[in-house]
Amino acid sequence: MLGLNGKDFLAWLFVLFLVAAAPILLNPFPEGSAFAQFNAGYPDLMQRFVIFGIFAIGFNILFGLTGYLSFGHAAFLGAGSYAGVWMLKLLTINVIPAIIMSTLVAGLFSLAIGYISLRRSGIYFSILTLAFAQMSFALAASVLTPITGGETGLQTQLGDPRILDAAATGGNIPAPSLFGLEMGHSWKVSVGDWLWTFNAGYYLCAFIMLIAFYIAIRIFRSPFGMMLKAVKSNNQRLGYTGINPRPYTLAAFVISGMYAGLAGGLMVSMDPLAGAERMQWTASGEVVLMTILGGIGTLIGPVLGAGLIKYSENIFSKINDNLLHTWFSFMPDGVENFMVTIVHPFVGKGWHLTLGLMFMLVVIFLPGGLVGGLSGLYKRLFRRGSHAQ
Repeated sequence: MLGLNGKDFLAWLFVLFLVAAAPILLNPFPEGSAFAQFNAGYPDLMQRFVIFGIFAIGFNILFGLTGYLSFGHAAFLGAGSYAGVWMLKLLTINVIPAIIMSTLVAGLFSLAIGYISLRRSGIYFSILTLAFAQMSFALAASVLTPITGGETGLQTQLGDPRILDAAATGGNIPAPSLFGLEMGHSWKVSVGDWLWTFNAGYYLCAFIMLIAFYIAIRIFRSPFGMMLKAVKSNNQRLGYTGINPRPYTLAAFVISGMYAGLAGGLMVSMDPLAGAERMQWTASGEVVLMTILGGIGTLIGPVLGAGLIKYSENIFSKINDNLLHTWFSFMPDGVENFMVTIVHPFVGKGWHLTLGLMFMLVVIFLPGGLVGGLSGLYKRLFRRGSHAQ
């Protein structure tokens, strides 16, 4: 089906089910319950899940297939964001041109950076990409302030030209929309004590992520993908056969950069604001963590890794001492205070500590990432079942 083999088609269907049912699956606890804090089925977070999933899928095409570790992919995320906002300001508030332009600008930017960086490999390549990203951040934050808005960022204004729209002369700043349907529009469904929110912007992002995931599968299974795997396996031996690997690695770099630009375009389509902080090295490091946590070189791994990190960032960071006291209120006062003291460093502002521990455990016990661990568990259970028969 769709040109995919049975296993890949089932993986695509699984992702389709997850993104379609996310508003329900991510709200397992009823509203008002003590554990409603762990619900993640609200639009902003769900949008981040799929947008950063796209970012990680694209990064995995480069890192997972070729082995080239880039620490500068945030530059393409930021470039795509700025291009998207300018489309919303100059052309139309409709998000389609913004998404397309973000992808194209990031592709051209990655072509220029990749052409230079891929002259080196290994740690030298990684340092070059990091240097380009930091230079891009510095330019966006200061030198290119008329274009980027500097430290305050670039955003839509009431008086923007928007030559394809009727210029607004009063009222509120128009919200990004898809042919009149605002990206912030939501439908709420209440069933018993559960409240589910179905958001227009989320489903647009989810639809695009499904297409991006499908393209990634086709790349992985194509002759081009096999050539990239050969580059990762033994780049020097490939050169001895008379094949120049640089055009293949450059193509992978550009495709990966376009995925990052697409993610940046979707970010500003949901919230029309672009800032220089999206180009910082920490954003590049985040997508590396997503890929490693999910499973390098796997198809669905980067999506799971992106979801895990964004869930930790948005859920654990909101847990405060008052909520902890509520959870442990059934214990004697001394024990309650002790438990709050123990848990406090791992939540709130200390959520990075929880993420660091998770990353350490995955690297030590699941070197193949979450997908590798689940695959190994499935194989063990399957073997036990076959032996029992």
